[in-house]
Amino acid sequence: MFNAKKPSLEELPSSAQLLRSTIIAAVSAVAILVAVVLPAEYGIDPTGAGRMFGLAEMGEIKQELADEAEQDQQLHGADQSSSLWDNVFGLFFSTAHAQEAWQDTITFTLEPGEFTEIKATMEEGATLFYAWVAEGGRVNFDLHAHAGDQNVTYEKGRGQNEGEGSFETPFAGDHGWFWRNRDDEPVTVTLNLNGAYSGIVRSE
Repeated sequence: MFNAKKPSLEELPSSAQLLRSTIIAAVSAVAILVAVVLPAEYGIDPTGAGRMFGLAEMGEIKQELADEAEQDQQLHGADQSSSLWDNVFGLFFSTAHAQEAWQDTITFTLEPGEFTEIKATMEEGATLFYAWVAEGGRVNFDLHAHAGDQNVTYEKGRGQNEGEGSFETPFAGDHGWFWRNRDDEPVTVTLNLNGAYSGIVRSE
């Protein structure tokens, strides 16, 4: 076995040396705290070094985020579980209500190359809500209206398989879609409508 050499008293640091090392370590820690930690974590920059190296901006952002999180917790934290529960039920009920709210659901099939027009008869300033989906392929469409010398194009699409939205009529007349199937297979389109219209017109 090897025995470690026992240090002599002359090799051990003196009390003064230990004190000096402790003071240096403490001063270094304070310097790091003031120049780095305070600016980077709290946005406090008494020396200006944090601003120079971009640490102060980091700390200010962290404090703003912390303040916002605390305010949000105070406003919503107590009701978080009940709010989540309400949101889940609200999602189901709103979806069911939307399905029941459609006034008309129109389903039609377009063979390859076939086209059709479906329009709603509406007065000026009326609003129409719609949602449609194409199954089996894609369609080209032109959502428009014309009456006399008045005409408007709300939306156009090529190679689409769904759409939804609403529009307000600038004049009275028949407002709706021209559909065409440019695919090689039949496409079935389901169109849901809701709004202030007096009738639905279809032409082929």
